[in-house]
Amino acid sequence: MMSEENPRDGIRYLSGSPARVAILRTIRREPRRPAAITDEIEATRTTVQRVLAGFRERRWVVTREGDYHMTPAGERVHDAYESLLEEVELADRVGRFAADLERADAGFPAEGLTCGELTVADGRDPLAAVDRVVEIIREAAGEEVQAISPIVTRRYNEAAAGTLDHGARIRLVIDKEVMAASVAEFTSATERALEDEDATVLVAAEPVEYGLFTRGDHVCVVTHDDRNSPRCVFESRDPIVRTWAEERFERYCDGAKPLTEVIDGMTENRSSTM
Repeated sequence: MMSEENPRDGIRYLSGSPARVAILRTIRREPRRPAAITDEIEATRTTVQRVLAGFRERRWVVTREGDYHMTPAGERVHDAYESLLEEVELADRVGRFAADLERADAGFPAEGLTCGELTVADGRDPLAAVDRVVEIIREAAGEEVQAISPIVTRRYNEAAAGTLDHGARIRLVIDKEVMAASVAEFTSATERALEDEDATVLVAAEPVEYGLFTRGDHVCVVTHDDRNSPRCVFESRDPIVRTWAEERFERYCDGAKPLTEVIDGMTENRSSTM
């Protein structure tokens, strides 16, 4: 028997060969003889025998009447390893989105990362995120919408106008920088925001660093690149994500002022300096 090894050695042993992982998975499903394992994973008999000997030394498997059976300890090793792989795969898939939110100190719940679908803009489709947000806005016709946005674009404005025309009611929170850009570049959209009873725009006291869009139980979270272009769109209907979204929306609403009040204040300040 082998001497007691450092647990990290066991991790390195298992992860050091795809064949070892495949053999462990095979035995986890049901007890097998070496020949059956060799046929299933397309490995040489020598390789299988060597790996099985390593498992047996670590007490992950035992032999009984010629079959290799996994021990309870081996089951735990297998299941923990598979869970780790799933977590690493998840981190690869949503890592950029999660990192963007963490830089914004958004407090997004880690468990929520497994409960949604992700759209990512990349070299193959640089507008994927923008296109998806526009689709989501258009799908909100006739519904109550709550949104936070760190950017203003013509496509967003056009989609929102169409949604309002079809009976939506929108409550939007922006920051002062977005408000200034909207007033300067999108006059008609600003005027509609001021005049349409179904559109409520609030100007937050703090900068907005990510997008958030909710309607019913549908939550959409948008992160942006260094040029403030939409990069990742995460969508979920999970209660954990919904609760987070509601809390973040209310946080931005606290201390926010109606767009009308902010613009009137700007006008008064200009008048007093003339």
